[in-house]
Amino acid sequence: MDNAFGTALAPIPPTKRATARVALVSLKEPACSILSDCFKQFTIDPIILNGNAGDRLKKEKFEACVLKLEPAAESVMDAARNSLSNARMVIYGLGGSAQDAMAFSKYGINAIFNEPLERSTALKLVRATQTLVLHEFRRYVRVPVITEVDLVAKDRRRFKATSKEISSGGMSLTSAQELGVGSGIEVSFALLTLPRIWVKGTVSWKSKNNFGIRFEPTDQRRIKIKEWVEAYLEC
Repeated sequence: MDNAFGTALAPIPPTKRATARVALVSLKEPACSILSDCFKQFTIDPIILNGNAGDRLKKEKFEACVLKLEPAAESVMDAARNSLSNARMVIYGLGGSAQDAMAFSKYGINAIFNEPLERSTALKLVRATQTLVLHEFRRYVRVPVITEVDLVAKDRRRFKATSKEISSGGMSLTSAQELGVGSGIEVSFALLTLPRIWVKGTVSWKSKNNFGIRFEPTDQRRIKIKEWVEAYLEC
């Protein structure tokens, strides 16, 4: 009897506390509610910022922020990237395409929520990037970042692509250009605190307009990329 009574009144396990904060900057409904729910599922606390977002990002620590890709977003990104505490925060864009994000490429947008926003696709993106927000780097060695990349093929063709993820050993990109697996390539790009760099590589996989490049191990210039990735993950 006593044992049964004690079991019935067993304490409820405490809810896991949020370990990171994401700033939702001037977002309208229903996007604000959908994203709040998605981040909460991964113990990331959504904080709604309106009006003084730039000032708060200069003073307060956030692990990530979400803002609509429009001209007004530039001042907020600039405030974040130039603050001591949020210089390497994860920046999510809302709306637009990867090409639209090129207007803000110097701020290193990490990922984009497409509009109209759907809960299932939003949750999928948060799940894919939440380890970076939560600083769980042992399981996450690739940095999602959207920036313009210049490429030169062995046949001297020059074209542009958009980066998706980068690691110390390679990167994934999007481009309409045809490249065969095994093709030699040279890429050039700049990332936040990393000045423009050239590095040789080989196309390691391809799927429709997406492809991956493995950096040439003997190209010493890739060491700069490795150092940038390690510094990004340590902040």
